[in-house]
Amino acid sequence: MTIAPDKPGTEVEETPVPEGHVKLVIDGETVIAPKGELLIRTAERLGTVIPRFCDHPLLDPAGACRQCLVEVEMGGRPMPKPQASCTMTVADGMVVKTQLTSAVADKAQQGVMELLLINHPLDCPICDKGGECPLQNQALAHGRADSRFVDTKRTFPKPLPISSQVLLDRERCVLCQRCTRFSREIAGDPFIELLERGAHQQIGTAETADVLDLASRTTSGQPFQSYFSGNVIQICPVGALTSAAYRFRSRPFDLVSAPSVCEHCSSGCAERTDFRRGKVMRKLAGDDPEVNEEWICDKGRFAFRYATADDRIRRPLVRNPDTDELEEASWTDALRIAAAGLAESKDKGGVGVLPGGRLTVEDAYAYSKFARIALGTNDIDFRARPHSVEELDFLATHVVGTTPESGVTFGEIERARTVLCVAFEPEDEAPIVFLRLRKAARKNRTRVVHLGQWTTSSVRKTFGELLACAPGAEAAAIDGIAQHAQDLDQALMAEGSVILVGERAAEVPGLFSALHRLVERTGARLAWIPRRAGERGALAAGAAPTLLPGGRPVTDAAARAEIEKAWGVTLPAEPGLDTTGILESLDRGDLVGLVVGGVDPYDLPDPELALSALRNAAFVVSLELRHSAVTEHANVVLPIAPAVEKAGSYLNWEGRRREFAVTLEGTGALPDCRVLDTLAVEMDADLFTQTPAAAAADLAKLPQSSVKASFTDSGSLKEAFTDRQGNGKVLLATWRQLIDNGSLQDDEPHLKGTQREVVAKLSAKTAEGLGKTVKVSTDRGSITLPVEIADLPDGVVWLPGNSDGSAVRASLGAGHGSAVTLTGGEK
Repeated sequence: MTIAPDKPGTEVEETPVPEGHVKLVIDGETVIAPKGELLIRTAERLGTVIPRFCDHPLLDPAGACRQCLVEVEMGGRPMPKPQASCTMTVADGMVVKTQLTSAVADKAQQGVMELLLINHPLDCPICDKGGECPLQNQALAHGRADSRFVDTKRTFPKPLPISSQVLLDRERCVLCQRCTRFSREIAGDPFIELLERGAHQQIGTAETADVLDLASRTTSGQPFQSYFSGNVIQICPVGALTSAAYRFRSRPFDLVSAPSVCEHCSSGCAERTDFRRGKVMRKLAGDDPEVNEEWICDKGRFAFRYATADDRIRRPLVRNPDTDELEEASWTDALRIAAAGLAESKDKGGVGVLPGGRLTVEDAYAYSKFARIALGTNDIDFRARPHSVEELDFLATHVVGTTPESGVTFGEIERARTVLCVAFEPEDEAPIVFLRLRKAARKNRTRVVHLGQWTTSSVRKTFGELLACAPGAEAAAIDGIAQHAQDLDQALMAEGSVILVGERAAEVPGLFSALHRLVERTGARLAWIPRRAGERGALAAGAAPTLLPGGRPVTDAAARAEIEKAWGVTLPAEPGLDTTGILESLDRGDLVGLVVGGVDPYDLPDPELALSALRNAAFVVSLELRHSAVTEHANVVLPIAPAVEKAGSYLNWEGRRREFAVTLEGTGALPDCRVLDTLAVEMDADLFTQTPAAAAADLAKLPQSSVKASFTDSGSLKEAFTDRQGNGKVLLATWRQLIDNGSLQDDEPHLKGTQREVVAKLSAKTAEGLGKTVKVSTDRGSITLPVEIADLPDGVVWLPGNSDGSAVRASLGAGHGSAVTLTGGEK
């Protein structure tokens, strides 16, 4: 934007207008603005704030509230009445007068404010929005001191539950339509709509329409069910939409706010954490245009009470050898016993390390260093989920070391011409990636193709195409693109094509090799998007059996020498065991000790093996926040800090570092890196990770890696997946839904109430004769669920991975692509 001085008697050189721009005057200032820009945006860049309610920079213009009226002249002729600046675009020669210079605009804005307040209740002292309410603020700045309205205000029964976590006070609503536009445009969940007309118009859902016996109905017949519903609470400019979890809990001016980063998925969303008296009261979306814009998912917004659950471990626990019970102990005694037990286990057979995938970069680095220096082993793996050797080779080649400058970013997804999603359900596994995909398809006509089993909500809401295949046959489908989907093949060769692959790919033999060949052949850019927040950082920190920090191969002498010189130790030269290998070795008795950091055995490929390994391990040290299946078998339990009680950083899937500071100070909780550093000292080793800052500095001191791992192609997959069907066998497709029974969602019943219906999905042909429920079973156990017909391939059943009544790993010991038995359940 250029502003040309306009003082009488001063000669000013005419400012040239660049192509694609126009020149106009706002409040006497000459402005050059891009064609198509809204007047309200141009005024904002000039520093003039025009009051508004319905306008939001990420929503389409609506002109619903009329609060942003300004006086406009075109060609020297004033328009007959004030215009809404949020819907009018700039034009060459336009003259605009805002409330600052126009009595007409000021009077119009005051009149609109008076109309908005006619039925609005005067309940600011008890309203959750009081103290941070745009209506309250603008009524003071742009409203009249007196009201001419003397009749009875409109009232409604309140609150009306839009969902278990969103409550509606209809009399407060100013009908700005922000909530309905967000649901329809951004999230793709059009379950909240305007009902009725005229003076009776109000916000509601299909369900509430029936309850209220309204004449106007929506046709979806579904309740407001969305993974992003909390955003409507935050963008509501009044107190009409409130959070059931936060309602009446606090006042805005009682809260202390701190910037933070979401710990739930690999997107690394910016958040604002509000707390009072050492307790988190709520989380809000932060403003970060490069990552999450101004949105977060409901899991990131509401799932924070796990840190204050009743089973939180506050003091170290040591197992009494006489009673076999865990008993509280001092840090000194617990660390001494843990160090002695690990040292003995190291000498007798070795110790494995399972740090889990939810660690900060600094904590993951501490685990990586602890394994190599204190325990002298490469038996460490962060992947607390199904995994493979092929996956780790692929990550070392295609993922390690990529940054927003060299790899795929959120912005690149938005600008892409074609996006192929492989073994990746974005709405469930990375919700903000899903929002970018939907925005790309909606705004930029990006072609989004999903390689999967059925038309999920992610496929529908991204206006996508389904490239259907049987679970486990994804590698063959990728290899077949050149022959059977030539238009897609050509699209992937074009500039701006992106491939997004999820962690489920590790369950499909040969898929990473097929993706490697596809990327090499087409030149498409690829991004790996894991489900957990700490996996990308753990990979970079070397918390893996074949990789040292920076992605250096363990087997490469030159790469190993760089770390040995920096750490001042000699490192083991042989690759370590992966997660499954560590557990099998413990079960056999080859390894005798184990260090575990926040791993749930029921997330692992074989939970029975994990539990057996824990039982057979001679000595187990658990660094844990709450009691779990691991602590039941641990000899020493060392409590660690949740995300809000420590500092650190996550490395998101882009490779972007997402730093955060301590939110709740003075709790006494210690980060993993501090606990491991002190434990290492007890074992006569120095990690230099006493604090997250120290760990980050130690990691940063390592030289840039001079060696890059190479990928070994496993070749085309020849296995015929249909051979595993027949004799009552079908193939299982599965992944975890965003809101399920994950431990980080515990103690939040309002969020739990919004989980999606737990059903088994089948094709119509596969479901024939099975009845209303089906039983999916293996030799480990069974799951019985209601049937829902979907467009899956015949001979395939889909189950949610960890929802009520459907814990696939724990109950079946099976995963994506496994052969299972399908029979009719109870009629």
